[in-house]
Amino acid sequence: MLTEKTIIELANLLEKGETSAEEIIKEYIKRINTIDKKINAYITFDDEKAIIDAKESDKRRKKGAHLSRYDGIPIAIKDNICTKGIQTSCASGILKDFVPPYDATSIVKIKEMGFIILGKMNMDEFAMGSSTETSYFGPTKNPYNLERVPGGSSGGSAAAVSAMIAPAALGSDTGGSIRLPSSFCGVVGIKPTYGRVSRYGLVAFASSLDQIGTIARTVDDAALLLKVISGSDKKDSTSIERDNDFTDELDGQIEDMIIGIPKEYFDSVSSDIHECIFTRINQLERMGARIKEISLKYTEYAIPIYYLIASAEASSNLSRYDGIRYGTRSNNASEIIDIYKKSRSEGFGKEVKRRIILGTYALSSGYYDAYYLKALKGRSLIIDDFKNVFSKVDVILSPSSTTTAFRIGEKINDPLEMYIMDILTISANLAAIPSLSVPVGLDSNKLPVGLQIMGNHLQEKKILNMAKAVESICDPIHPEV
Repeated sequence: MLTEKTIIELANLLEKGETSAEEIIKEYIKRINTIDKKINAYITFDDEKAIIDAKESDKRRKKGAHLSRYDGIPIAIKDNICTKGIQTSCASGILKDFVPPYDATSIVKIKEMGFIILGKMNMDEFAMGSSTETSYFGPTKNPYNLERVPGGSSGGSAAAVSAMIAPAALGSDTGGSIRLPSSFCGVVGIKPTYGRVSRYGLVAFASSLDQIGTIARTVDDAALLLKVISGSDKKDSTSIERDNDFTDELDGQIEDMIIGIPKEYFDSVSSDIHECIFTRINQLERMGARIKEISLKYTEYAIPIYYLIASAEASSNLSRYDGIRYGTRSNNASEIIDIYKKSRSEGFGKEVKRRIILGTYALSSGYYDAYYLKALKGRSLIIDDFKNVFSKVDVILSPSSTTTAFRIGEKINDPLEMYIMDILTISANLAAIPSLSVPVGLDSNKLPVGLQIMGNHLQEKKILNMAKAVESICDPIHPEV
C-alpha cells in the first residue's frame, strides 16, 4: 500500500515512474475516509483540491519541470499554521470561520517543493493542552487504543501520521506539543532550536516558546521535512540564518558520543517506561556511546516557570480576539463592551480562559515582579543549567513522558494533573534547545513509549544522528487501527 510508504520511498517511486501523485493522493483519500471516522484527526479535508493539485504535479513531472523530487507527496498541517484559502481555526470556536489570505512561511516553503496539503489537523484549542481534548471539534483518539488520548497539542498531526492517513505532518511545540503526542502515538517528532524555523503565520500562543516542527514515521523523513521548512525569514525577526546541513550523513554512528542521563527525569516515571528506556541506553552503550549521569537541578521548577511565562504571553497574544478586530462576533450583544465580553466568553473554551486569567493576573500591577519577573529569572537558571551540562555531554536522553497515553476524560477535569504531563518536555522550550521524541517500544498495555533526545543550540544533527542509532536497534511499531 502506498500509504505505508515513507516520504523518501514515495519520492523514489515517483522518480522511477512506478506511481503517480494522483495515485498516491487517491489512496490516502480512500484511507482517510475509512479511518478518520474513528480517530477524528482532520478538521479540514478537501479531497477535490488535493486531486487537482496531484494532477498538476503529474503534469509537471511528465514535462521534467517538477519542483523537487518530493513534488506530489501529501502532507498534513496543524490547524494553527496559516494556509491561504484553507480554514485555520486553532480548534477554537472564536476562529471557526477564519480563512487566512496568506500562507505561513513554512507553508510557502513546502509548496515551493511541491508538497500537497491534505488538510488541517485537530489540536488542543490554541495549542493549550496535552491531550487534544480541548478542541472545539471534539477530541482526537489514539490509533493504538481508541479509548486513549493521542497527546497534545499536536494530537491530530501525530495520530494521522501514526494511523497512516498522512505520511508526515507539521506541528507546533510550545512546551512539548510535538514530542508528547509523538511519544503517545509511536512516531518521530522534532522541536528545532528556537529560531531555526520561521514563526511567521503560526498563530501565536506564547511567542518566546512557540516553534514549528515536524512529525513523521522515520527519523529521515522528519529530518527531511525540517530541512525544507528551516531558514531565516525577514518576516520573523527571531529567525536565524544558519546552514541547514543537519540531514547530511545521518548514519547512526555514535561511538565516543557522551550521553547525559538526568537523574531528575526518572523520578516519577512508570516502571514500564523506566525499563524500556534503560534497555535502549544499555544498547547504545554497547554501540560505543559513553553514558554519564548528570543533574538538571532546576527541573522541579520548570512547571510553574513555564505556565507563568506561557500564560502571560498568551493573555497578551489572545487579547486581539474580541469579535471586532479578530474572531467570530457574538450575535447576543449590541453594545460594544458586551460584544467584547460575549464574543470572548462564547468563543474561547474553558482551558483558554483559564490561562488568559492566570496570565493577566501575573502581569497585573503589584504582581508582575512577584510572578512574571521571577519566572523569567527562573528561566535564566534553567538555561544556565543546560549550558553547564552541554559543556560535558553531547546529548541528553530521557523519557518523553512519565506515562504512556492515558484514557480520554481521565485528566481533563484536573488542570494540575494535565500540566504535570509536560514536566519532561517544557525545559527544552524554556532553554530554546532542539529536542525530539523517537519511539522505542511498547509498554505492558501495548502503548508506545517515546525516548526524548535533547541537544545544545543548533545541534539538530547530533540529536538526529542519535535518533538514527536508536531507530536502528528498535523494531518498527504500528497501530492496528
